[in-house]
Amino acid sequence: MWQRITAYLLMFTLFSANLSRLFIYAGFELNKKYIAENLCVNRDKPWLHCNGKCYFMKKIKQAEDNKNAQERQNQKNLFQEAFCNVPVKIKFHTTLLAVIPIPNNRIKLPVQSRSIFQPPRLS
Repeated sequence: MWQRITAYLLMFTLFSANLSRLFIYAGFELNKKYIAENLCVNRDKPWLHCNGKCYFMKKIKQAEDNKNAQERQNQKNLFQEAFCNVPVKIKFHTTLLAVIPIPNNRIKLPVQSRSIFQPPRLS
């Protein structure tokens, strides 16, 4: 039971992270009138017929910037984890690093006939 709930919760979080544009678009469509009247940069210029699209594009760009910043932060965290300040002593065994001579014997492949195979004929 708890495994199923956890699985659904993880799936929902993965999908919601990838569908941020959809949520922004849905919020824009639901509040289009309010955005056009109050939040639009060009609300004083009705001849531009912006109707809040400038606000919508600003929100899309902001979401992409947040996503890129999060990805950069994740990359930095991975990079920092790759380097550790603890000195590690590595001792190589000379017997493992010895070069083993391999004889250069050529292997002869079986000779194949050059005639074209033809299935037997049934009379």
